Amino acid sequence: MNEQIQQKTIDLARGLFLVRYNGAEDKTSPPVVRVYADRASLNNCNIITGPDVVNGTLFAPESALVVSVARPSRLIVEVTAGRAGGSTAANIKIEPLTQGHQAQGQQAQGQQFQGQQPKGQPASQPFDTFEADAGLDGAGVGESSDLKLLAHVAGLGDVTVGTNTWIAGPSAPARIEGISLEWPNKPHDLDLQYAVKFARPQRGDNQFVPLGTFAGTRGRALAITGFSLEATGPSVDRYVISAETIFLGAPALRVTGNRIVVSGPSGREPLVGLKLNLEERRVQAAPLAPQHPRRAEPVNPAPRLDGARLEGRVRVFRSRQSAVKTTG
Repeated sequence: MNEQIQQKTIDLARGLFLVRYNGAEDKTSPPVVRVYADRASLNNCNIITGPDVVNGTLFAPESALVVSVARPSRLIVEVTAGRAGGSTAANIKIEPLTQGHQAQGQQAQGQQFQGQQPKGQPASQPFDTFEADAGLDGAGVGESSDLKLLAHVAGLGDVTVGTNTWIAGPSAPARIEGISLEWPNKPHDLDLQYAVKFARPQRGDNQFVPLGTFAGTRGRALAITGFSLEATGPSVDRYVISAETIFLGAPALRVTGNRIVVSGPSGREPLVGLKLNLEERRVQAAPLAPQHPRRAEPVNPAPRLDGARLEGRVRVFRSRQSAVKTTG
């Protein structure tokens, strides 16, 4: 492989993403970063840049472009040294862009303001299909979308993704050496803490740290061999953690719960893929059971022990709802 070029493939879910070129090791002749869609994803992935520029190319740090993904796509990030023998070490971050969700009350006001449905849309269909979860004291499911996972990946550097998105993973496995979680709009009654483990004991090994703390190493080629994540707080029973992991040489593993602990078969395999999600358990009331009419009884009848009763009890059940730094 040409040492003047480093290339990495990233899987992106449907959405809008900002690709930011933050910095480079070679300050005099920084490497050039080119971002483009894999051939199979050309029709689903659009690179957005300013006018009069080379599409998909970032020539220096402090530059950025936007990627619009209509369907899950594969993005290729290619870093080329700025001079012969130069470094390809660059700090590039991929961050999801979101416009938030329209609350149910705001949606109703918008309909009244417009006075009519858009042309071509049935009158019975609302403007927006997002359903706000009312009555949850400001701790709606949508807040978990603010959860960000940062991982330091060998050959890439720091990679940041949202929930339910692979870092490394099945299509591009790579050693994950450190992890940090950020949750700006975290509910006040819920906390997360996490820990990592290495094949050989290290400082801070398997010790839980709070949100915003980096757990692991950078630049030491020490892959994580175990990962733990725990939810705590008064509302912990309202949430469930979902994690999908891949350890080198082992099949993908999915675990759920308020506390998860994952590692490879022997406990020494490097972590080469990680996807996290945090879901809120929805409590929903089932319809009332059908009521059977009472049979007419004579006045002052003898007590009946086997008479029919109203079946009006409510049953309640729970169901689940369903960047980048390259090293030369």
